[in-house]
Amino acid sequence: MTPRRLSLDLDAFEGPFDLLLTLVLTEELELADVQIFEIVATFLSRYARPTDDSSGSYVLDLEAGGEFLVLVAALLELKARELFPDNPEIELAELDPDEAAAELAARLAEYRRIKHGAEWMRERLEAEASRFFRVGPSPLAPSPPRRIAPQDPALLAHAMKELTREPPEPSLAHLTLTMPPVDTFLARFRAVLERRRRFVFDEEVEALSRIEQAVALVALLELGKSGEARIGQSAHLDPITVWGGQR
Repeated sequence: MTPRRLSLDLDAFEGPFDLLLTLVLTEELELADVQIFEIVATFLSRYARPTDDSSGSYVLDLEAGGEFLVLVAALLELKARELFPDNPEIELAELDPDEAAAELAARLAEYRRIKHGAEWMRERLEAEASRFFRVGPSPLAPSPPRRIAPQDPALLAHAMKELTREPPEPSLAHLTLTMPPVDTFLARFRAVLERRRRFVFDEEVEALSRIEQAVALVALLELGKSGEARIGQSAHLDPITVWGGQR
């Protein structure tokens, strides 16, 4: 019987050793609940036999001991460090007992490679401990003293005088609004109504500026107020239509 078929009777598990490995890898059994020393004691009771002399030593099957040592060492590493790296290429639930044992051994070998690499880096760091590295950027070279060109006191006094002078008043000419008289648009609209029975206000003022359009609207309201024109719209925001006199 190989060590993988070793029958175990633990507090958290009862059955063959290979089934225990499968349950641990598929996360159906918490490794923290497994007592490794009980597994070792069971193995020694099955595979170790006392020698013929009175030395009290035992003889162990080397082949079985080597296989068992790999498996139990993997369990110890996993339990001590909770080493269960994700590997999307392996479906742990589909592993048979032999594959489960091989997977444990492969993970242990991978961890040992990483551990040896860390030990190598630690040794290299200790070997270079006598070297000191600058922390932060190197200091800037001292800048040469700045030389000031010779100055004329009279020019300096003139510059200071210019700074104290009151600035000129800003021009507001560009803000002045020139509004045409309302009478101009009253006469214009009366002339249009004499020629036509009605006209559209928007068409008459579309070429004018915004200020002129506002004054034209005031003139149109004056015509409507005096009864000289009738103002209306077919719908909200539609063009304004003007009729002469009473409709």
